[in-house]
Amino acid sequence: MANEVLPSWAYVPWNLTVAALLLLIAVRWDGRSADDIGLEPRKVQSGLRWGGGASAILLSIYLIGLAIPFTNGLFQDSRADISLGALAWETLILVPLGTVLMEEIAFRGVLPAMFRKRFTRHTNGPLRADLLAALLFGFWHVLPSWNVNQVNPVFRDLLPGPLGRAAAITAGVIGTGAAGMGLSWLRNRSESLVAPVLMHCSSNSLGYLLAWIVQH
Repeated sequence: MANEVLPSWAYVPWNLTVAALLLLIAVRWDGRSADDIGLEPRKVQSGLRWGGGASAILLSIYLIGLAIPFTNGLFQDSRADISLGALAWETLILVPLGTVLMEEIAFRGVLPAMFRKRFTRHTNGPLRADLLAALLFGFWHVLPSWNVNQVNPVFRDLLPGPLGRAAAITAGVIGTGAAGMGLSWLRNRSESLVAPVLMHCSSNSLGYLLAWIVQH
């Protein structure tokens, strides 16, 4: 969301600051531990293993989609019509440090940990915590979904006009909410925030890279 309202130079430092503040709130104010948030150092190896495996599967899916004419158009996104230097900045700096780190700390680390503390007496408390965090993650993507039916020819053809924009935003919220639950599963299964961070980076950066290759 911040990339829609902040100048480009402020995006990375702003989101890194937000991530640090969220961690401070969770640990100092709410008493959450590193393990609660998914930052236990002893579980990094598990996160690398699960995140790496999931990223490899995602790359296979992307390559299949790229090879099929019906889905190839999804990679024809004007946001990837950039220079090689801009691509490197986007995939190596902006995505991992400006987007993924803050979002994963917030929506798969801090918020679920804080929600679980408050749902301890509820049936399926951990699931409720993850669902609520995923719902917020979906609504977090309202602004990024705002122009998707204008920058991608597939969505532009399928969802033209104001109604198309509303449909695109709704689909974006639902889709990212569902993706949030998938990332939460990965975090819970690996017991480490490293796994969803790797998967989220792969999803965004590989998407940009393949879209750039298609257009160049």
